[in-house]
Amino acid sequence: MRKAVIVGAGIGGIAAAIRLAVKGYQVKVLEANDTFGGKMHEFWLEGYRFDAGPSLFTMPQLVDELFTLVGRRAADYFTYTRLDPITHYFWPDGSHLKAYADPEAFAREAWQQLGVPAEAVRQVLAKSARLYQGTADTFLHKSLHRLSTYLSPDVLKALGCLSDLGLTTTMHQANARLFKDPRFVQLLDRFATYNGSDPYQAPGTLNIIPHLEHNIGAFYPKGGMYAIAASLVRLAQELGVTFQYQERAEEILTAEKKVTGVKTGKGHYEADVVVSNMDVVPTYRRLLPGHLAPEKTLQQPRSSSALIYYWGIKKTFPQLHLHNVFFSADYQDEFAHIFQHKSISPDPTVYVNITSKMEPGDAPAGSENWFVMVNVPHHQGQNWPQLVAVTRETVLQKLSRSLGVELAPLLEAEQVLDPLMIESRTASFAGALYGSSSNNRMAAFLRHPNFSAAIKGLYFCGGSVHPGGGIPLCLLSARIVGELVPGPEGAEKSKHHA
Repeated sequence: MRKAVIVGAGIGGIAAAIRLAVKGYQVKVLEANDTFGGKMHEFWLEGYRFDAGPSLFTMPQLVDELFTLVGRRAADYFTYTRLDPITHYFWPDGSHLKAYADPEAFAREAWQQLGVPAEAVRQVLAKSARLYQGTADTFLHKSLHRLSTYLSPDVLKALGCLSDLGLTTTMHQANARLFKDPRFVQLLDRFATYNGSDPYQAPGTLNIIPHLEHNIGAFYPKGGMYAIAASLVRLAQELGVTFQYQERAEEILTAEKKVTGVKTGKGHYEADVVVSNMDVVPTYRRLLPGHLAPEKTLQQPRSSSALIYYWGIKKTFPQLHLHNVFFSADYQDEFAHIFQHKSISPDPTVYVNITSKMEPGDAPAGSENWFVMVNVPHHQGQNWPQLVAVTRETVLQKLSRSLGVELAPLLEAEQVLDPLMIESRTASFAGALYGSSSNNRMAAFLRHPNFSAAIKGLYFCGGSVHPGGGIPLCLLSARIVGELVPGPEGAEKSKHHA
């Protein structure tokens, strides 16, 4: 039986392990940490449970299909519910809006709360759906680095959408042309943060993102986001995949331009196929000494990072939902701080995720578990202890003012995660959550491909390579790898270097 080694047990690595096991490989997953999930892990703090990383679940069908692939029912492993409303938005002027799951209800709410014409909301969501459906099969579901992708009939659909894709305008410019209300423009611009980008630089193409949330829907998995990773690990183990924790990969071994295995501090593991789920920068810098690195790709501008406060709050807030966003007064200045000044705005947008709204057991009775996140620059030598302390006070004051309650006395548990910690715990270079940013129109094509053109048998998945970061795209990267890796019986006939 041919062997595959996966470096990293993030969501992309777990999904790739399942797909290769289905293809007949004997699969081993090496993980430096003491558990699986990568950024998607959980912890308990003084009676409060927290999902440490990703908090939004969209495109659940990409998880479901991994179970279907092996004839299992996803519902036997984990279940999820569709959210309604999805997010509760708050602005500094006191206005607020509930983003309902139903597009019609969302359009009606935008009119009633902000005076935004309902028909314009319907049109922008319909356009987002049309563009996604026309381009996803080409630009997200397939490798952009194979000739066969461009010979597919799907390309004709994508070409038909080019004039509406917004390649020559920024995301903000495209939204500002459609809506006069700056609050609703800000709401649409926020979707740039879903891949760590700046709506004032990123192309209007990113306006396909709202389709995932407002047309397909947002969901909550029972047991929290960690339940997604846990269910997939269970499936992988049932397929014979082995997970080895606290075993850091030290080198991807090669001979005659072909992978031969992976070296760790505990031994050497032979492999016909190696898939790196590690950030592509440390993959080359640490694991492939002696091999030329694709410097132009590795030196692309990095995405934003996150500063997260995990707070146990001794009070319940009926006006809040699972997902809540408290906007800044000047969005453009906020992104200028992140991407130009490499700092944090004195008035940041604050995201508050409260899973105890869905699962009361995640917090003690009469309390709530708050995951409080601010978008920040990736690490570039900043004084993070100082930024963490200053931003903490800013956030407490902002939320206290908006909610009409002094929050500081209500805190009974607290933990912090900053970009340096993200880098050290997940090997995300400079703490950038999504690898490179999408702040230019060619960003999608500049991401590292899912295979190596120089080393046969070496593949890549996860948020730092094509098609990008976030749970859905990481799962798609694993699907692409699964399609690229040849079946054991035809391994020598691989065409993936086309």
